[in-house]
Amino acid sequence: MPLDVGLLVLRLSGLGLAIFHGWPKLSGLLAGTSRFAEGVAAMGFPMPVVFAWAAALAETVGGMLVFVGFGTRIAAALCAITMLVAAFGRHHAHHYLLDKLGLMTVTPEQAKAWGNPELALVYALAFVALVLAGAGGLSIDRGKR
Repeated sequence: MPLDVGLLVLRLSGLGLAIFHGWPKLSGLLAGTSRFAEGVAAMGFPMPVVFAWAAALAETVGGMLVFVGFGTRIAAALCAITMLVAAFGRHHAHHYLLDKLGLMTVTPEQAKAWGNPELALVYALAFVALVLAGAGGLSIDRGKR
């Protein structure tokens, strides 16, 4: 039972992703007021509008599915991939690492433009853990392993 409660607490990360990150992107895309697709294009993605929709849906719908524990492993995998793209594609986590190792210099201007990859990496780790462990007994999936 403590493991199931722990996995439920971990699944709350899906709710956070959906409400605070996915929903604003999705509602902006639906209203036609989002600049998110421009940001996706700036990362070099082909068909940036398609990828923007895919990311917004993965964060919103995938996050909610993780939270309720339905199709958890698949939803968590989609969320993890989206967060890894955000961490490395948008926020340049690899450049920050190289900077910390003394192999590269990140200027304050670059750091400001890139933003902080930390939250995306923490979300990614939570979702990878759920891919590996499953949703637990307090879920719709009921602990499928």
